[in-house]
Amino acid sequence: MFEKLFGKKKLHDQTDISRRFNLIGRVGQGSMSKVWKATDLQSGRTVALKVLDKEKTAKFEERFRGLHKPSEGEVAMSLNHPNIVKTHEFGWTLEDEMFLVMEFVEGVGLSLLVDLQNEEMKRYRLRYMIQIGEALQHFHQQNWIHRDICPRNVMISDEKCAKMIDFGLVVPNTPDFRKPGNRTGTASYMAPELIKRQPTDQRLDIFSYAVTCFEMYTKRFPWDAALTIDAVLQHINKPPVQISTLIPAIDKQISAAIMKGLEANPDQRWQKVGDMVGEFRDAEQRLVRLAREAAAKAKGTVSPSLIPITTSVSISLLCKCSSKCKCV
Repeated sequence: MFEKLFGKKKLHDQTDISRRFNLIGRVGQGSMSKVWKATDLQSGRTVALKVLDKEKTAKFEERFRGLHKPSEGEVAMSLNHPNIVKTHEFGWTLEDEMFLVMEFVEGVGLSLLVDLQNEEMKRYRLRYMIQIGEALQHFHQQNWIHRDICPRNVMISDEKCAKMIDFGLVVPNTPDFRKPGNRTGTASYMAPELIKRQPTDQRLDIFSYAVTCFEMYTKRFPWDAALTIDAVLQHINKPPVQISTLIPAIDKQISAAIMKGLEANPDQRWQKVGDMVGEFRDAEQRLVRLAREAAAKAKGTVSPSLIPITTSVSISLLCKCSSKCKCV
């Protein structure tokens, strides 16, 4: 399928990236890649140039020998959503390393905002949660399993728009790739069925998304933080801390949606990420309406629909992501 979509020609093309790009500076480094801010001398645009480590990538791909796993470049090129970083093209360097030419996002990592828990985070977090959920829904609709949803893999642009940025651990949502045994991801965000080497599906992403949302409110995990699989194994059978215990003022609908996403049994979890995001949208709309009514009451006779909203829940109405964005 992917050979028909992308062809074999690019597998044999190589690019001298030192001549093609002006590397401005390093902006990121993952476990299997390095990322530069660069000027594409062909198009003139500023891009994020991601170069995959050949040896580490080959070691990871070896886990799927014989399964025809699509490359990160192929996955990235299949995605088209305002809350997923756009990939313009991919290819191979003279050293036979895969590189991706991606949209450059001016902004900060979501993990930084989670750690800061500043006013910006509190003001925009429901909007970010909806945007990440919409991105994941698009991802699932393309029949992928992400396997590494976490704040580290989300950028927040200067326009207050969340962007999913990494697809290194993605696999197709097909029977061969849903078989138990492949533990990949970030330990504290891994679903119990993945840790226990049970069959998996897209619902493991819903669990990771719920952990991310929990962290966006609380600055902590639903369990004690775990850096290794062995540490995770020690607490995956414990119930998560109730988010309302940590944040008593949290909206009940939002709280319930997050906690359902954290269910250890995937059959008791949200079955579709869109259903979970729908709860967040409903809560947002209700909170905006209540804020308008309160503002109207304070103003006296002014119609609620004419009152400008300055509360945190109203910020999602000011999205500047793109004309196609679904975050409002």
